[in-house]
Amino acid sequence: MKNLANNLAVWVGDQLVCVKVAGRANFSGSVDFKKLVTSLWDKGYHHFVLDLSECLLMDSTFLGVLAGLGLKLNNNTPTPTPGSNGNGHRAIELLNPSPRISDLLENLGITHLFSITKGRLTTECLVQLDHAPTSSDRREVQKTCLEAHQTLMDVNPANVPKFKDVAQFLAEDLKAMDGK
Repeated sequence: MKNLANNLAVWVGDQLVCVKVAGRANFSGSVDFKKLVTSLWDKGYHHFVLDLSECLLMDSTFLGVLAGLGLKLNNNTPTPTPGSNGNGHRAIELLNPSPRISDLLENLGITHLFSITKGRLTTECLVQLDHAPTSSDRREVQKTCLEAHQTLMDVNPANVPKFKDVAQFLAEDLKAMDGK
């Protein structure tokens, strides 16, 4: 299993990407995760399965990045993706999310962006991707955190009271970094 940001392993097949997320999915790995998915999308992979059976927790930044990718990729899916469950095509499938993660997705109002399935991940027909994590500077992490929280507020206005202070702090911190 090739590790990315300490808790991601990736396999690829014909237009299919499987990402196993283990442990905590948080802001520290969100930049690399976003770059990985975007890069593979640009290379023609249009169905992403995230195996969450060993994922203990997702923080709001990772959830916001995931929601942003769901919005972007669902709007740009060129062909029907397997398992799109009749609710439109879902480019990202979440496999075996824990009840805690399912509750987070539901409470944030982002469940509709994904196909959610239960089952076993089979990687026998796939090739493990050799991908080194990218290094991210503090500014890039802050920018990703801000965008993630703005996405969560844009997707569901009920999230505004939850994240407006965080978003304001991140925006002010970014301005300070830029000397503005």
